[in-house]
Amino acid sequence: MIAANAPRKRRSDAKLLVIDAHAHIAHARRRTLATRLRRFDLVVANDAMTLPASLAGIHVRTGHAVEIRLAGCRTLVGEIGPFTAVLFGAGDFRTRTEDRPLPPGLEKGDLIALGPLRATIEETLGHPRLVALRFEGSPASVWEGIARHGRPIQYAHMAAPLAMWDVWTPIAGAPLAFEPPSAGFVLDWKTLAAIRARGAQFATITHAAGLSSTGDPELDRRLPLDEPYRIPATTARAIGETKRRGGRVIAVGTTVVRALEDAASRDGVVHGGESVATQRIGADTVLRVVDAIVSGTHEPGTSHYELLRAFADDVTLRRAAAELDARDYHTHEFGDSVFIERRVRCVACATRHAPRLAA
Repeated sequence: MIAANAPRKRRSDAKLLVIDAHAHIAHARRRTLATRLRRFDLVVANDAMTLPASLAGIHVRTGHAVEIRLAGCRTLVGEIGPFTAVLFGAGDFRTRTEDRPLPPGLEKGDLIALGPLRATIEETLGHPRLVALRFEGSPASVWEGIARHGRPIQYAHMAAPLAMWDVWTPIAGAPLAFEPPSAGFVLDWKTLAAIRARGAQFATITHAAGLSSTGDPELDRRLPLDEPYRIPATTARAIGETKRRGGRVIAVGTTVVRALEDAASRDGVVHGGESVATQRIGADTVLRVVDAIVSGTHEPGTSHYELLRAFADDVTLRRAAAELDARDYHTHEFGDSVFIERRVRCVACATRHAPRLAA
């Protein structure tokens, strides 16, 4: 796979790798996504807008330069923290996260000066980079300071600084995500019209998408962190109706899968309201709600790739990875996409539909 290094969200030449429920692999243009849908299907996307969650500052006790990346919170309400945050030493996105230095030794009570803002470390969280952080000031002044001083979280594969509008999806609403729910970049009004024309429906949730990587293997194993979400009552009802009609629930992105499966974890039914997703979804997860996912192309070992293992077995995903490499798919948030149906798990079905590689 090739790293997508320019913020082109809806490329006309974008590719779509398709894995169906019987492990057949095919290739298509992403603009044909709606043709994969059926009557009574429901497409669900995350409408969270991306925050300027990267903040440069000074660790006051030592005078050392730091970068704070806001990584999580416990509520979607407009309160100010505490936030979970990942800290780096001097430098910026132009240096790979794997090569970024550690921050100075962090202690409870340390003050961080971040342009017009001040934040205090309330707690260290068992890793030299990870803390609980609370900003000083009124909610209005803090949000204004974040808006003025912050910038999008960015990684070294992107050569030029990103603008905020580069990381907003077309359906973005409330600013609650720390990194973009980038699977939603596939959406535009033409695609939404095509979804309707297929007899499918469209709905949204709001999920505070967190960091995709910290560059530290030990810390990355903790991802995804706990993430709050909100499911509107209308979306919950639409999911119930879809299931009753025999339609499929298609999640646009890993955050949607995580929210819907968490919401159904108690009794198998998606209920409207707010909660916090704390679970990790992977190969051993039995999906109760989501039947297929539209996602970016993710590399093995990442938390996003681990979630895809709930949809397809490892043999199929390895074959898909080989296809992605062979056909020069682009990865990361501005890359190409995959459409994966939840695999058939019964032995008899798997025997009847032996995996094959589509041309």
